[in-house]
Amino acid sequence: MRPGLFTLFLLHSCLHGGQGDLREDLTLLKTELALRLYKDTAAPRNGTNVVISPAGVSLPLEILQFGAQGDTGRQLARALGYAVHDQRVKEFLRTVYATLPNSGQGTKMELACTLFVQAGTPLSPCFVEHISRWANSSVEPAHLSEPNSTGSQANEWASRKIKGDDAGGPTWEHGSSGGGAFAQLALVSTMSFQSTWRQRFSSTDTQLLPFTGTQGLVLQVPMMYQMAEVNYGQFQDRAGHQVRVLELPYLGSSVSLLLVLPRDKDTPLSLIEPHLTASILHIWTSSLRRARMDVFLPRFRIQNHFNLKSILNSWGVTDLFDPLKANLKGISGQDGFYVSEAIHKAKIEVSEEGTNTSTATALLLLKRSRIPFFKADRPFFFFLREPDTGFVFSIGRVSNPLD
Repeated sequence: MRPGLFTLFLLHSCLHGGQGDLREDLTLLKTELALRLYKDTAAPRNGTNVVISPAGVSLPLEILQFGAQGDTGRQLARALGYAVHDQRVKEFLRTVYATLPNSGQGTKMELACTLFVQAGTPLSPCFVEHISRWANSSVEPAHLSEPNSTGSQANEWASRKIKGDDAGGPTWEHGSSGGGAFAQLALVSTMSFQSTWRQRFSSTDTQLLPFTGTQGLVLQVPMMYQMAEVNYGQFQDRAGHQVRVLELPYLGSSVSLLLVLPRDKDTPLSLIEPHLTASILHIWTSSLRRARMDVFLPRFRIQNHFNLKSILNSWGVTDLFDPLKANLKGISGQDGFYVSEAIHKAKIEVSEEGTNTSTATALLLLKRSRIPFFKADRPFFFFLREPDTGFVFSIGRVSNPLD
């Protein structure tokens, strides 16, 4: 698997006293906010593939909290549900960012954020120090007053972070607001993740098999196969829809891919999606049991980019983008700063980790197999997560593996 993605969503201000309670609260609550982010981004893309990362959104908002004051700071804290100025939260997040799965045991992960600042603008040493200690983040000068220059810089930066990206990507037009004021800040965040399966799919077992997409469209897609020891369970949501949940670990078992598939072929994801909550996901994942199964999973590759302004506005973060209301005085001690754009980019690719040659017959495997099987031959949800903590690195859905 080779995703380029992003982690860490929290939602709550009523935190308990001990570190253990804090960890539990934030783990559950960041999942709830991750689901909220997913639903807000997926809703207008009905029936399409989606991948988005909670961390790629929360990280720049955390950084801006270090420079935000007044209503701007309060809006950011309400949107995330926590304030990085809280010493317990700050220490907890620093620990989490420092201990994210990193290079080793076949896994490479990097979470990063760059804040582009108008060249020549003085910055507060305190603000720069906060950024330098926050999840591999940095400040880079940019010529935001020149049309399209920031978009080029951001695209180049994102391409360096997400290797193998297409030449396109998120861009935004240069714009000015009333009075000829030019944009002052632009944020781009990414998380890259590369790993191999703990038990690899063999490319010789991959074969074209039917996948029933949205509106009953049947596609022939490359379907990977393995017989493996997995974590598995069958559950129902609060509306009574039956689902099958399977967890595939990566090498080192520090990260896994959680798949949620409707049990009945005539149950669309759109009926299950509204009932996904942090508490129900916690129940499902806590109740998974080891099982030996035939696993069929289509290869898929998804790349999305989002301009997050409308989503953040709907979350009550409005002053940040308003040149007349934004209060980011903590960044440089000067008035006039506001955010021009908030761009999020995600990419995930799931494959056998090898050549794409396909020679074996999966029909034979199905006929001879007497053990249970999990066959993702219709739209499903996925969560790239850390099983021990429940942290969600990315979340999405596969509606068409060929898109």
